[in-house]
Amino acid sequence: MGPGNHHDFPFHIMDVAGILRLNIRRRIPGQAYADCPICGDRRGKLNLNLAKDAWRCNYCGAGGGMLALYARVYGISNSDAYREICDALAVDGFATETFREDGPPVGDLPQAASASPQEVHQTYSMLLSMLNLLPVHRKHLREVRGLTDQQIDAFQFRSTPPTALCRIYAERLRRAGCKVEGVPGFYLNDYGKWTIRFYSRTSGIIIPIVGVDGLIRGIQTRLDHPLRDKDDPPDREGIKYLTLSSAGKPGGVSSGSPIHFVGDPCARVVYVTEGPLKADIAHALTGRSFAAVLGAGNLAGLDGLFAFLGRSGTKEIIEAADMDKYRNAMVDAGSSRVAELARKYGLECRRLTWNPNCKGIDDWLLSLREKTEQGRGKPRMTWKEAYLHGQLAFADLRSETEQWRSTHGDDSGLGAALGLTEEEYKALVRGDGGLKAFLDRQRRRQRFRIYQLALERGQVVPFAFTGLEGLRKAGFAQPPPSYYRLVHEGELICPNDQSEQAILERIFTRYNDDLPADYGGHSLSPSDVVELCRAEGSRYFYRDKAGFAPVRFSPPQGETPAEAEVN
Repeated sequence: MGPGNHHDFPFHIMDVAGILRLNIRRRIPGQAYADCPICGDRRGKLNLNLAKDAWRCNYCGAGGGMLALYARVYGISNSDAYREICDALAVDGFATETFREDGPPVGDLPQAASASPQEVHQTYSMLLSMLNLLPVHRKHLREVRGLTDQQIDAFQFRSTPPTALCRIYAERLRRAGCKVEGVPGFYLNDYGKWTIRFYSRTSGIIIPIVGVDGLIRGIQTRLDHPLRDKDDPPDREGIKYLTLSSAGKPGGVSSGSPIHFVGDPCARVVYVTEGPLKADIAHALTGRSFAAVLGAGNLAGLDGLFAFLGRSGTKEIIEAADMDKYRNAMVDAGSSRVAELARKYGLECRRLTWNPNCKGIDDWLLSLREKTEQGRGKPRMTWKEAYLHGQLAFADLRSETEQWRSTHGDDSGLGAALGLTEEEYKALVRGDGGLKAFLDRQRRRQRFRIYQLALERGQVVPFAFTGLEGLRKAGFAQPPPSYYRLVHEGELICPNDQSEQAILERIFTRYNDDLPADYGGHSLSPSDVVELCRAEGSRYFYRDKAGFAPVRFSPPQGETPAEAEVN
């Protein structure tokens, strides 16, 4: 026991801070500062006095002993707080839950009857109110997923609780009048006590699964560390999301296949995607209505949802499954089933395809926002650079010059601002047409062609939208021409000294999201082939996950490469 302690408790205030998962901002001798769980301030205003095992928030003024801290957070008495802290720390004879994978087979264990939707909602809502969101999880949702703090709080995202507290939470829920029997995730432990199926190896972000009626129907966890089998190949990602279930546990129950819904249930158009978190993010970025299944094959709940939407004014379903539907037969079959179910209730349905460089619709929407933000700070080309790249005409030189003069009053510094060399600026001053001829000798025309996989509904290609590694795993050393079709033939102007890779990256940027009206393909992405046409012969490049790699390729039968035009 530390100096100055005046109690005989078998724990200290930092033990309590650990159980509450307080975010410690800084430490000094004998003290620590954390975010306050009472007022919610996140600036490290909560002072923890290690010598006295006491606390005080310098923002809201709350304070007291360590039992009072735990008691205030959970709204219980000090005596109950003492018992729960001991239970969590496995002291004073209390036992804690541990992760156990052994036990009787599923068929030998009695299962509970499912609780009603209202009972499930009440229990999950109360549980979420008891949990917090760790700073590392909030940071992920904010910086990686693009959500604001207000959106994060509105979606009720939480962090999974420590295993040691699961029995305490279950007991607290029962005392509050919530039903735990028949609620997915709750079960009886080896001592006949109710607990929740959260383990340290399945820690992560809790994502509520909310039905179209607004009731919480289930819980899914985005795992901090994907689950992988010891025999899995090294390139397998593992399970990233886990739905809370207690099937196979004493008194447990299956989670079923609940459908998540976010947005207006009377919307004319509803998007259907996979994963509640994906749907929440897409809704936050667009304001549109999204339904989410838990997996490509978990579509049973869509039947009832579409029946409801058909009665509520919805006219169109947009299938927005991940872009691996073009290479994964199971995902493709699931997306086709969505269309069948929509038509069953008189709803139109179409398949949404976006930039294949982004797997999910949330990734795509976030990339669009990031490109817009990055474009604001992108350095502007000089007039000469823009002309050599074909982005400005020679006639634009007059407006550039007039703008400089109106701002600066004279021509001092004009040549450097335009990007001209001293010799080029002299040609500009002479005004005899020599500047255009001089610059035109520094640029050329580059013809190119874009080939993409001929993907029709119901057809999958195992290497679709993958890099060279995926192509080779599918058994091909080079891209097979018979799988491809010509989607675009174009031309760009480029500086004479611009490298092939730089030209290819320009083509990739041009045909990415803001596609030209005369372009007949999807956004340029992995598995596409680009042909650079030159008088001495074409060269072909496969779009890898990052950059382009030269490949051997023959244009699909009946198509011949165009000859290069040199300015």
